[in-house]
Amino acid sequence: MGRIIAVANQKGGVGKTTTAVNTAAALAAAGQRVLLCDFDPQGNATSGLGVDKNAITLSVYDGLVRGIPARNIILRTRFCDVMPASIALAGAEVELVEMADREHALRRLLIPVSFDYDYILIDCPPSLGLLTLNALCAADTVLAPIQCEFYALEGLSQLMQTIRSVKRSLNPQLGIEGILLTMFDSRTNLSQQVVREVKKHFPRQVFPVVIPRNVRLSEAPSHGLPVLYYDRSSKGAKCYEKLAECLMQA
Repeated sequence: MGRIIAVANQKGGVGKTTTAVNTAAALAAAGQRVLLCDFDPQGNATSGLGVDKNAITLSVYDGLVRGIPARNIILRTRFCDVMPASIALAGAEVELVEMADREHALRRLLIPVSFDYDYILIDCPPSLGLLTLNALCAADTVLAPIQCEFYALEGLSQLMQTIRSVKRSLNPQLGIEGILLTMFDSRTNLSQQVVREVKKHFPRQVFPVVIPRNVRLSEAPSHGLPVLYYDRSSKGAKCYEKLAECLMQA
């Protein structure tokens, strides 16, 4: 059974989708069988793998709400497999409320295909609503990207409280895969200070690789490519390759 990793942080703009897409692609390039589950209604992870969001006929929404099997929804790309998202997923928060055992809807969808993959990465929305709760209940571990900026620790503390709460009541096996520092700018004292503070508070949970601010990382999604396939020599690509190595060694 593959490892299910939720890429989660309730703050927006911290690099969740960038991390989910590029980590999935780097793991697949290293020979792993990888599924990326796009669980954000914006569908940016879907388009980041070159899939036209407007052309898909089935999405993760159909699996959650209509009971369509995961195998009917999964698309093959040249980078890795993806379970795409559509804007319909935004309505799932409301529709799931009426469902029995609603917190485990995503887990029920993923379990039948979990033996087909070494890794399943879930790109979570930027909130702590019912969708993210579903992702945390489906996951074995949480990978938390945090931006090297002033409010990073405050947001991280809130996420850790949510993880502890889910672990107590809904998913006792849930663990922390690691904290990934993103958008690091070596020229600023603030970035360096945030790295020191996060490592001080979470010494065993911070990944040894730090993702820099990188133009190639920003450009790659507009071409529908993971950075590894857009510019393999870039700093961003090399860092996500190192992150994939860390995950495979864990």
